[in-house]
Amino acid sequence: MAARGSKPEETAPAATVRTQEYDAGVGWEVGQKAPEDAFRALDGAGSGGVTGPVVNTHPGGYARQIAVKGQVVTAGVRRELDAAEAEGRADTNEQG
Repeated sequence: MAARGSKPEETAPAATVRTQEYDAGVGWEVGQKAPEDAFRALDGAGSGGVTGPVVNTHPGGYARQIAVKGQVVTAGVRRELDAAEAEGRADTNEQG
């Protein structure tokens, strides 16, 4: 019986090398996992406008949940947090 002409290394598929995956960790940056829940109160008039700072427990009444503990922080969550922070600075400047 004649041996085939191909060598094993020619017919074997190339090894697949996976890229290393790193956990983004916990924090409030995009791609990280939220360390806590984040809520922002909505105005009582029912217009849906946000009011007040970001808090980690439901503030009672109407509120919007911005982030869930342990879930990935998205660009939208980051925008909401930045907007609340900017409004907080504006309120402080007006009072001072």
